Amino acid sequence: MTDERATLTYGNWRRPQSPGIAGMGLLGTGILIAGMVVVIILLTFSIVLAGIGILVVAVVMAPLLVKDRHGRNGVQRLTARAAWAQGRTRGWRIYRSGPIGRAKSGRFQIPALGAGITAVDAEDAFNRPFVLLHHPSTGHVSTVIETSPDGNALVDEAQVDQWVAHWGGWLASLGQETNLVGASVTIETAPDSGSRLEREVNTHIVDGAPALARQVMGEIVRDYPSASASITCRIALTWSRQSAFGATRRRSLDEMAIEIGNRLPGLTQPLSAAGGGAAVPMTTASLAAAIRVAYDPSVHSLVEEAGPQNAGIPWEDAGPTAAQEAADHYWHDGATSVTWAMSVAPRGLVFSNVLAKLLAPHRDITRKRVTLLYRPHDAGQSAELVERDRRDAQFAAQGGSRRPASARNLVSVQAAEQAAREEARGAGVTRFGMMVTATVIGADRDRMRQVESTVDSLGTASRIVLRRLWGSQSAGFLAALPLGLVIPAHLKVPASVREAM
Repeated sequence: MTDERATLTYGNWRRPQSPGIAGMGLLGTGILIAGMVVVIILLTFSIVLAGIGILVVAVVMAPLLVKDRHGRNGVQRLTARAAWAQGRTRGWRIYRSGPIGRAKSGRFQIPALGAGITAVDAEDAFNRPFVLLHHPSTGHVSTVIETSPDGNALVDEAQVDQWVAHWGGWLASLGQETNLVGASVTIETAPDSGSRLEREVNTHIVDGAPALARQVMGEIVRDYPSASASITCRIALTWSRQSAFGATRRRSLDEMAIEIGNRLPGLTQPLSAAGGGAAVPMTTASLAAAIRVAYDPSVHSLVEEAGPQNAGIPWEDAGPTAAQEAADHYWHDGATSVTWAMSVAPRGLVFSNVLAKLLAPHRDITRKRVTLLYRPHDAGQSAELVERDRRDAQFAAQGGSRRPASARNLVSVQAAEQAAREEARGAGVTRFGMMVTATVIGADRDRMRQVESTVDSLGTASRIVLRRLWGSQSAGFLAALPLGLVIPAHLKVPASVREAM
């Protein structure tokens, strides 16, 4: 008797779109209509003035109509280049810290968006210490959980499907967390220094152990790290300090520490059923060590030898000594990093192992960091979002034209309607993105080109489209770290304007 079971597939994710004519969005459609009204008014005075008006409208509308393969229009690209030119003129791309730096504290603090983040230790309901990060510019607080994923080696497909189901349930439960505004999962791979293995073996060797056993364990400690990799998984959760009893009052850090401490056990325990293994909150010392290694990979072996908890790196000194941002890469403490952002999620249906090659260690990349960014919505927002998305998809398919809708628009309508049905049955709605950072020691351009080609091929193998961040490499590097940064909250352009484009 054979056990035949259907292989599960996953998908039906959709990028939010603004309704508009010819894919211009609500903002572009509004500008077009306003321009046509002005042209009609000018036509009553002079045909020449009307012609000039049409030319002006065409010039204004052209950047909104031209989009690249990543869906970015000309206005978005021009504003990005203008922001980069402004920052380069003002010297914002160069960072120096420590006693010779420009910071008054004289410490090696985290640069850019991480400069104002402070860290304190608190205790949860299980008396476990955890780090509480405060983001003063946005009024957010974050904590970081370190997990030990079991991996899918020699695991039945049914077990993997159960892990995925539990992980989806855990993500859906985040929408029920009061004032939770963001979450991220960071999977980092790097060569294993062997310090952890050596420390583990030495602590379990007894005095009366046989000589053969000692010899075998010694050979394992000596040879195993040369062919292995260190894989870490960290989950950052971010809450708003906004009080539930007053729109203008922000809760104190002590209040947030007590509230988050009471919630942490309920958030860490389900991760084991989702394949996360043992989930333990990180402390300030261990997180500071992880951030320091990210900026200076050369200290990885020293930190591993001492142990992250005992490395003695204060939070104020977790940043780099020197860093310099270029348009397409980021140099920091003798290492060079390049960061990509996912612009197109896998189309169609995928299997549970779609990201396996992207997450796996690679011999051409010294350190690779893949970060999944989530913004869960509560039940009220979810219902509103899926209904609005369904109406927008139907509008795009009809478009006010009698011509039959395209196959792509029809599929989009079906996906939007399915999402609305699933949300009505209790499913959660979460916006997600992905950042990929590749780091190598030194600044060899030939090796960097090899790394870039490798990451592009890994993205293709995972059926995702990666866009190399242009002019925002330092911000992308920070966004991929487990710091709980919610990047949309730091943007100057309002969310309503961004979504209308």
